[in-house]
Amino acid sequence: MKYRITHSTVYQYSQLVGLCQNEARLQPRNFWRQQCHSCRFDISPEPSDFNERFDFFGNRVTYFAVQQAHQRLVVTATSDVTVFPRKSSDDLANKLSWEHVRDQLQAAPGKIQQQSQSQQQSFFGSTQEQSQHQPQYLNDELLDTKLYLLDSPMVISGPELADYAQSSFKPGRPLVQAVADLMQRIYQDFTYDPSFTTIATPLSDVMHFRRGVCQDFAHLAIGCLRAMGLAARYVSGYVETQPEPGTQRLIGADASHAWFAVYVPGSGWLEFDPTNNKLPFDQHITLAWGRDYTDVTPLKGIAFGGGPHTLSVSVDVLRLE
Repeated sequence: MKYRITHSTVYQYSQLVGLCQNEARLQPRNFWRQQCHSCRFDISPEPSDFNERFDFFGNRVTYFAVQQAHQRLVVTATSDVTVFPRKSSDDLANKLSWEHVRDQLQAAPGKIQQQSQSQQQSFFGSTQEQSQHQPQYLNDELLDTKLYLLDSPMVISGPELADYAQSSFKPGRPLVQAVADLMQRIYQDFTYDPSFTTIATPLSDVMHFRRGVCQDFAHLAIGCLRAMGLAARYVSGYVETQPEPGTQRLIGADASHAWFAVYVPGSGWLEFDPTNNKLPFDQHITLAWGRDYTDVTPLKGIAFGGGPHTLSVSVDVLRLE
């Protein structure tokens, strides 16, 4: 499935801004599920400095600075992306119990290699080539994944989150089944309410009032998984929306979206969308991933001057025939 994504952000200031410096994570990632063919930035006023890099998580980051005085800043990123069909069902991922995965992730670094070797046949088969290479790969991947077991600025795991997750994580239950159940419970127990939370609303408020938006529900699921000793990461992106039958598609009516992924040794990262109670497929376009929203903020920066200001965001997800 091919899409053209147009993400436009407008800052309107009450006073002149003399200088602003900004970072944007608005270029979709390349990985097995999608390919970004092109991404173009249109910035007004024109930046005096513009460069690109990859951050710690492999996200594409664009830095730009505007040094001329302005009261209005417009940043538009236009990307062409292809989203590929989902991989075939992974029997290993469907069979591994959540306790088995937890124990693999929680093992001390020196023990992971030994466990990987002893369980090699169940993960990879028994050929000589697999014996020589894949256990070390699994070891390295498990070590890299440990970052996503830890608390992060916006996701602090604790007893409340563990208690909420517990009913999904019954003894011996396959990890994928347990996470799917958690996703469904969040969808059923919490109300989508854009007027209730802000970027800074703590998870404790979301839990207490049972209201929030996609960012909150992704953070909630991540906190629950980390409280159970599992690795989970935050994914930012877009989801294609379909108009009601008989109505025209509204340009710019789509929005940024967020979901989460859980790590399964030997299978990789499996994604879940608790806001819509579905597995991300060909309608989900990935921008970036990290520990939580603070690692993947689409656009952030510093402005010198400006005074009170307004912010408006327009996102258009257009399916290309």
